[in-house]
Amino acid sequence: MENKFNLILESSPHFKTKRSTPQIMYTVILLLLPMCIAGVYFFRWDALIRILLSLVTALLTEFIFLRLRKKDISSVFDGSAAVTGILLALTLPPTLPLSDVVIGSVVAVSIGKQIFGGLGYNIFNPALVGRAFLQAAFPVDMTTWVKPFYFNLDSITTATPLGGFKIDGVSTALNKLISGNTGGCIGETSAILIIIAGVILVLLKMADWKIPVSIIITVSVFAGILHLIDSTKYQDPLFYLFSGGLMLGAFFMATDMVSSPITPLGSIIFGIGIGIVVMVIRVFGGLPEGMMYSILFMNCFVPLLNRYTKPKVFGEV
Repeated sequence: MENKFNLILESSPHFKTKRSTPQIMYTVILLLLPMCIAGVYFFRWDALIRILLSLVTALLTEFIFLRLRKKDISSVFDGSAAVTGILLALTLPPTLPLSDVVIGSVVAVSIGKQIFGGLGYNIFNPALVGRAFLQAAFPVDMTTWVKPFYFNLDSITTATPLGGFKIDGVSTALNKLISGNTGGCIGETSAILIIIAGVILVLLKMADWKIPVSIIITVSVFAGILHLIDSTKYQDPLFYLFSGGLMLGAFFMATDMVSSPITPLGSIIFGIGIGIVVMVIRVFGGLPEGMMYSILFMNCFVPLLNRYTKPKVFGEV
């Protein structure tokens, strides 16, 4: 029988958008460029080499796995692997051994993405999967930090703001946290650039604003209560917001379209959960940072959040 209605049978989702995957991914890459430039400014060639190496390795790994799976290799250029490689590099120490960078990027794309079926099927944020593997396999390399370049021409071992406060009780000035003039990962130090790029991402509706806002409010309330209880033991909320990878994670990793909830209530719960877990780890745990683990932990609950926070259809009892 002739199909008079021109029906198209395909799997969900059935909502369409004018934006293609490459458009979204390359927009994200453009918004990540200021953090890359800042990382190169603060840590010079060390940062540039690691960003490029992570990027190239991610693209090559994507290509190899697509060939092995007999899939269309054109998706190598859709920008998703590039975003994974860049995001991973931004979360790495600027002097991490190059072999570690390659391993982390391979794991991020292969295990974090391709093993689940490729783009759209991954349960966890791929870049954080790669970083988590590096943290477990090379803990010393992943916790060796240096001061920004213009402090001294030589690499001087230092602590991150969170590490310095947790171990030695040393506080870092707020202006340094905002500008990025501190030790830390390549792209996590300049909070102001991350916030500006993150706000643009939200305004372009490429990230759900409810997730970063929920994280920021939760961390602020949690830290504010602790600071009121004992201001000598616990820092003020701004310190916890602008230090470590909180801002980068809140705007560019927790909002990953694949591994974050799709329901409004689910997104809020997701953000609150990340905020609580990261503060518990930072304040009461043995690690100074916890953004990576908090996002990966909440990624596990995304299917449940989507299922049990699904809005009722009109007329449903």
